[in-house]
Amino acid sequence: MTADLATFHHLADGQERLAVILGEPATGRPPLVRLHSECLTGDVFRSARCDCGPQLCEAVERIADRGGVLLYLRQEGRGIGLYNKLDAYALQDQGLDTYEANVALGLPEDGRDYTAAAQMLAALGVFELDLLANNPDKAAQLRTLGLTVTQHVPTGVFTTAHNVRYLRSKVVHTQHTLPLTKLTGG
Repeated sequence: MTADLATFHHLADGQERLAVILGEPATGRPPLVRLHSECLTGDVFRSARCDCGPQLCEAVERIADRGGVLLYLRQEGRGIGLYNKLDAYALQDQGLDTYEANVALGLPEDGRDYTAAAQMLAALGVFELDLLANNPDKAAQLRTLGLTVTQHVPTGVFTTAHNVRYLRSKVVHTQHTLPLTKLTGG
């Protein structure tokens, strides 16, 4: 598999961002796009607490097959940063869920803003897309920012004994499109 990489300057948030362009979308069909928030613990170290690493791998494969763009966004811990995320882990070990831990630290449940993602897509000439995501906020923000999300394509459900509580909290707190029947336990 080959990929083209695009980097960006002068985005709304001033951070470094990367787009991975994979495959060729079929004529007349919008590209498949994944907005993937950086997760050092899941993407690199394969943390059992989340499903980020498996989602990233799935996204690369599905986008390469269909043609589209993976945006790798510097939004560790739903925008709270690595150090705060590690502090939130300690609170999760005491019984709080991932969102409650963020709030206990005085941080937002989910502080991500997808303005830079919309700017990146526009710079790539992508104004209409199929979005690979379980988070309805991603589609809502992109639409508000002027992009057309023609289809919301769910990712797989990567449940383990260690992340089922985390996945359930995503459904309860932010209405992620994950089937609760598969998220039993915890």
